[in-house]
Amino acid sequence: MIRLTAALAIFLASSVVWAQSASPALERIRNNKTITIGYRTDALPFSYVDQTKQPAGYSVDLCKRVAASIGRQVKIQPLAIKWVATTSQNRLELVQKRQIDMECGSTTATLSRMAQVDFSSPIFVDTTGLLVRRSNSASNFAAMAGKRIAVIAGTTNQRALETAMTRQAVKATVVTVKNREEAVAALEAGSIDAFAGDKVLLHGLARKVKDPSQYGVMDEDLGFEPYAIALPHDDAAMRLAVNRALSEIYSSTVIADIFRAAFGRDAQPTQALLIMYGIASYPE
Repeated sequence: MIRLTAALAIFLASSVVWAQSASPALERIRNNKTITIGYRTDALPFSYVDQTKQPAGYSVDLCKRVAASIGRQVKIQPLAIKWVATTSQNRLELVQKRQIDMECGSTTATLSRMAQVDFSSPIFVDTTGLLVRRSNSASNFAAMAGKRIAVIAGTTNQRALETAMTRQAVKATVVTVKNREEAVAALEAGSIDAFAGDKVLLHGLARKVKDPSQYGVMDEDLGFEPYAIALPHDDAAMRLAVNRALSEIYSSTVIADIFRAAFGRDAQPTQALLIMYGIASYPE
């Protein structure tokens, strides 16, 4: 019996070592004493470049905390962070090629994307909406019939827009753009009537246009957008380390500080977001 117990202890100990070394991402992070994080420069208030030319925003602050937790988990403190700017076009490719260890922006987790990369627990929930010119007098999506609506090509927002058009039989012209800057320029020039995107991001854009009084975000929701951190495929240990960090954050008052720093001291999380925080606060 003693021999059996000793053998079991040795097996379990070796299993732990194997599990730790079976993570390419964690092994690379441990060896380099650095974690490489992708971020967006144009996804205010989630991920952007602040006045000091440094990455900032809700997702960036959250990932800084995640990085600190991973540093504790792999026993490398302090763990350095290497920031890599990404775009909506190359963010998942960089994760796929393991050029970044995680992508922290405003990326929606979808089933099709899960064929390319893994995702953490959700970090935010939002919906697709429309930023519109007030002169159009469009109070709901049905009133957008015959209008020109811009959307960033290949995004979940495009899918939500086209699905809503089919569902509500709204015949509008979809204009694909490369980024938010191009969409805002077209909106201000009058060549489009609306821009479809994540609602929180649209509220941020509405404050940055030349004449904010001329634009508004439509109340109607077109589609559900669960944001998550994109991670390398087939690396369960890395995903567990990130989810453990998120669970720690969601279970503390830290998440309230991160939320208010990004959205304002008077901002309140939606009921859906509070539920998401609760569900992702896993017990050990």
